[in-house]
Amino acid sequence: MGCCFEVFNVLGYGLREKAYQKALEEVFSKNKINFKCQLHVPIMVGDTVIGRYYLDFLVEDRIALELKVGNHFHKRDIAQLLSYLKSTNISLGILINVTSSGVESKRVLNIR
Repeated sequence: MGCCFEVFNVLGYGLREKAYQKALEEVFSKNKINFKCQLHVPIMVGDTVIGRYYLDFLVEDRIALELKVGNHFHKRDIAQLLSYLKSTNISLGILINVTSSGVESKRVLNIR
């Protein structure tokens, strides 16, 4: 979360999601945080791949992090992150929302 606050303190509000992603990559690297970005997650039906997701970040190989820009959390964003968690068997996801008043977060748990 500290890295997200650092990005907001430098960039403020009003940029596109991609700019915040690139800045967060830099801050993660600077702080020696293990991460993967734009991680390909296949959508499977049995043994067949029927599509793919792209997870914004996988942090320390155990936390899925999805970054959004806007003033509200949307049900579709929470559902999207939960789908990623179920597809990857990761237990914890964090939805980060860059808002006009700061950074907000929501924890999403995969209880399956």
